[in-house]
Amino acid sequence: MIKAVLFDLDGTLINTNRLILESFKYAFKTALNMEMEEEKIVRFFGEPLVKSMNSVDPENAEKLMDAFRSFNESQHDILAEHYEGTVEAVKALKERGIKLGIVTSKRKPMTERSLKLIKIYDEMDVIITPEDTDKHKPDGTPALLACERLGVAPKEALMVGDSIYDVQCGKNAGTSTCIVTYSSFSMEELMSYKPDYVIDKLMELVNIIESENIEKVV
Repeated sequence: MIKAVLFDLDGTLINTNRLILESFKYAFKTALNMEMEEEKIVRFFGEPLVKSMNSVDPENAEKLMDAFRSFNESQHDILAEHYEGTVEAVKALKERGIKLGIVTSKRKPMTERSLKLIKIYDEMDVIITPEDTDKHKPDGTPALLACERLGVAPKEALMVGDSIYDVQCGKNAGTSTCIVTYSSFSMEELMSYKPDYVIDKLMELVNIIESENIEKVV
């Protein structure tokens, strides 16, 4: 039985793909005077920023992060876009008594800003950001902490995201996993990680959960 849904944030509930891409480009250009192909930048989506920047240049990681955050914060409300159906899907789940949580690699202040921008901040029962754990996606620790704070067993939760790190995080925590098809990752790669569900729209979660819970009751 599914009692809780754990959502990734960027690229799942809110379209920040262009914002993140441009933030990386700005950071690389400003701090290192370098350019990187978009295909390579996308590989950083979903993992903690410190890990991404350390993999590029450990000696200048702090400088890179400062540049990224400066651009990201100043351009957030301009470049971030709503996904159609996000609010409706979130409210539909809440109406059915499903507990909701955020499990993201985004810092807490910007996470809260994003959630308030798309008007679903008050719908979340728990928000887990990098400040809450020592280990991060793809490790299962963030999802496990979300389950603990929601009072559900991992097997009673569904992790929903747009990246391989979300699928890995859920599987490592022992939750079911769901991937959205509007991901920046290729579907071929995403499917190689064997998510339990694949959806085109978030509203499909309602049918998945109702079907899953009815079967468990029967």
